[in-house]
Amino acid sequence: LPWTEHSNDVFDIELTRRILDEDHYGLEGIKERIIEFLAVRQLRQQFASRGGLSNSESQGQILCFIGPPGVGKTSLGYSIARALGRKFARISLGGVHDEAEIRGHRRTYVGALPGRIIQSMKTVGVRNPVFLLDEIDKLSSEYRGDPSSALLEVLDPEQNNTFTDHYMELPFDLSEVFFICTGNVKYQIPRALADRMDIIDLPGYMLEEKVNIGLRHLLPKVLREHGLTSEQLTIRQPAMQRIVTDYTREAGVRNLERQLANVCRKAARRVLEKPNSHIRLTVSNLEQYLGSPRYNTAPPLLRTQVGSAMGLAVTENGGILLPVEVVTMVGKGDLMITGQLGDVMRESAMAALSYIRTRANMLHIDPSFQDSTDLHIHLPENAIPKDGPSAGITIATALVSALTRRPVRGDLAMTGEVTLLGSVLPIGGLKEKVLAAQQAGISNLIIPAENKKDLSEIPARVRQRIHFTSVENMDQVIEAALLEAPTEEQEPDNQKGTDILPLRLNERAPLLHEQNSHHLSADEQSDAFDGEENSTAFMIPPPDSGTHDIYPQARAEQDENDIG
Repeated sequence: LPWTEHSNDVFDIELTRRILDEDHYGLEGIKERIIEFLAVRQLRQQFASRGGLSNSESQGQILCFIGPPGVGKTSLGYSIARALGRKFARISLGGVHDEAEIRGHRRTYVGALPGRIIQSMKTVGVRNPVFLLDEIDKLSSEYRGDPSSALLEVLDPEQNNTFTDHYMELPFDLSEVFFICTGNVKYQIPRALADRMDIIDLPGYMLEEKVNIGLRHLLPKVLREHGLTSEQLTIRQPAMQRIVTDYTREAGVRNLERQLANVCRKAARRVLEKPNSHIRLTVSNLEQYLGSPRYNTAPPLLRTQVGSAMGLAVTENGGILLPVEVVTMVGKGDLMITGQLGDVMRESAMAALSYIRTRANMLHIDPSFQDSTDLHIHLPENAIPKDGPSAGITIATALVSALTRRPVRGDLAMTGEVTLLGSVLPIGGLKEKVLAAQQAGISNLIIPAENKKDLSEIPARVRQRIHFTSVENMDQVIEAALLEAPTEEQEPDNQKGTDILPLRLNERAPLLHEQNSHHLSADEQSDAFDGEENSTAFMIPPPDSGTHDIYPQARAEQDENDIG
């Protein structure tokens, strides 16, 4: 073991910035957080060397990157090690369920081995590497112990200077190790571990960022891996953008790299068949290399529909649209809820229905409707489990629409939790939801008033394309989302007797700011953004309420079933 060997620790802010920029496109806020974290860590260590702090006090918190797959969490760890001039060690904790994987086996057992921590320290050969603990949110436990509890000793600066492996039965000093953790879902990290970490959220990439990452980073890498050069295969920006939109649907860029590899394999064959050929991938010949597009990128049909409202949800792969459908039937007041909903979402539906029943008169609904009307709430795509509270106002809006026959605007989506008294509570994951709405062509969003400051995290070019309406209660949601019920004369002949009403482009629905909804004036927007120009939104600190929608199986994992 490296009892005394060290790497020469070097920290230069300009060098660190240059390395992070070379390895990762965008992520400006994340890079600033990393540089600030490293600067504080370096100053604490210098202060400790002068006797001002103990060794454990000089370490500070553990850095933890949380985000969807493929956004660059692991590669950021490599970049930090390169910037500091340290060696790099990595272990994956996904599926680890035995405490002995961390602390090792006692030597009395047949086939006993040291734990992964000590084995990695032996392999890296120094006592101060950058040590990446990958997929820390995938830890599990069983009767043989809880590995997350064993990690407490590893990550706690007060204890890890005497970490004892069961195989060695000797203390080993881990206090000089720079630990970095990664994961996909914050709330799945054990609370005791999360308290010891400085968590940095890495959101999904926007379209422009994916295109630039593909051109600047992924394409040169894939060309090298396939023995090709830029003179043999050229991909321009329009073709790269079409690959991103038509052949991938993800928050990161992992599938984009796979699609580029598919192109390179076919290009390699053609280069061998015609050695002097130069292949130029364009929008017109893209299907020759990747086949028919996997996803329909056309914007959704602008239409209003009775009993159907569009919500927003967050998965491990980013934000998605979450449609809600409600139908009424003659019956005895039964309520049916389908779509593989979890307990939290079912309770949200019950709260929404109770709110409507208590305010039936004000909503122009017959108070006795529950005596003779059955309600069926359905969230499409039954194969995907769904849970979370932020669909509350969407369910309530769809219920009011179905009971009043007032159609819901088709160019609008919403997110927010509803209480029994009709208050709208804040939600999490707003940035991912807004990006999903923007990608789908949604131009108007209803959000809780307490989430306004979260909009500061959203790029200005996205905010300029979407009109946001902040609401505090369901009355404001209903006023903004529902249109008046059409008379029989207003219905087209081919739509009589149905609940679908097309929204003609030359007869647009009124914009939200044309209704009596909560929106900001130009002066208020300018104040909210500290002088930022051309902003059309407003902002509110993210509530740490843990109210993200939960999708254990993401849409992107259902590609084989043609979902999405």
